[in-house]
Amino acid sequence: MADDIENIETPAEDTGQISEDDWAAAMAEQAPSDIAATAQPADIFPSFSAPVGQGGIMNELDMILDIPVQITVELGRTKITIKNLLQLAHGSVVELDAMAGEPMDVLVNGTLIAQGEVVVVNDKFGIRLTDIITPSERMRKLNR
Repeated sequence: MADDIENIETPAEDTGQISEDDWAAAMAEQAPSDIAATAQPADIFPSFSAPVGQGGIMNELDMILDIPVQITVELGRTKITIKNLLQLAHGSVVELDAMAGEPMDVLVNGTLIAQGEVVVVNDKFGIRLTDIITPSERMRKLNR
């Protein structure tokens, strides 16, 4: 008798499951012409191949020109213990891994984009760029 109960099949609607036949029937009902008529690409982003407004591509780039970025000039790095860090006082010297006269790294949002040398103009420090890192050089450094 237990074997008879196991062999009883319940309709798909009763179990909440959809059979493969139901899917096939639903797909057959939808004609290919209906799909083509309703599936249209969203016109959210302009196409690169389409001509840009009167000012050309520069008008499009003007939107990002006012976005602030963080520029960092790195003189060098070092690791010290917390004990030595707490002993630092006015006039203490911290030895860095960079040599005197070596180019300084210029980072934009943490990415190395150039190297340069320190200059003093009107009692303020600045940096004169001596080497711009090309995108291909940046990719090579990422692969290391």
